[in-house]
Amino acid sequence: MSRVRVHNFCVSLDGFATGEGQSLEAPFGHAGQRLHEWFFGTRTFRGMTGAPGGSTGADDAIAAAWSSGIGAEIMGRNKFGPQRGPWTDHAWQGWWGENPPFHTPVFVLTHHLRPSLEMAGGTTFHFLDATPQEALQRAREAAGDLDVRIGGGPATVRDFLAADLVDHLHVVIVPIVLGRGVRLWDGLEDLDHRFTVESVSTPSGVTHLTFTRP
Repeated sequence: MSRVRVHNFCVSLDGFATGEGQSLEAPFGHAGQRLHEWFFGTRTFRGMTGAPGGSTGADDAIAAAWSSGIGAEIMGRNKFGPQRGPWTDHAWQGWWGENPPFHTPVFVLTHHLRPSLEMAGGTTFHFLDATPQEALQRAREAAGDLDVRIGGGPATVRDFLAADLVDHLHVVIVPIVLGRGVRLWDGLEDLDHRFTVESVSTPSGVTHLTFTRP
């Protein structure tokens, strides 16, 4: 059976994966870009944005694993966009422009459905009102023999971890304190009993934690 994976998921020292006050101009709220600065200079990130060059050190080597063998993604609505409640703007197509970096079917979890959205490069957004188990079944059907990635945000990753549906979790601990926002770890006290945990620190100052099923 295909695996369920989380990659490049960044949290602060106090466990917040996004700041408070998300908006169109501030996708991560008051955190700004600080959780992801380690990533922006890597060849992996620059390749995702169509730019040449980039670093090829340890951060890039770990970050690059995010796309290999992925056949579908599941994300929460607030990773797709800042709107809350019923959709008021169907023209909104996500944060990533006409050619999002996923290049697979993407299942967006929301209580407010809308028609599927086909984008350039092979990405199609499907909007589901579903439990983690139901969403995973749909994503696995779309992915075939390939793996399913849980893309975020923190509430979505936490729900899949709480349901014991994740096989590989890569978390990046960034040395900042946010103080407020949405935390990842709440309610997951037994996480270390379910996984083999490894860590590596890099010159950028971040620590990469990987949780893998034995």
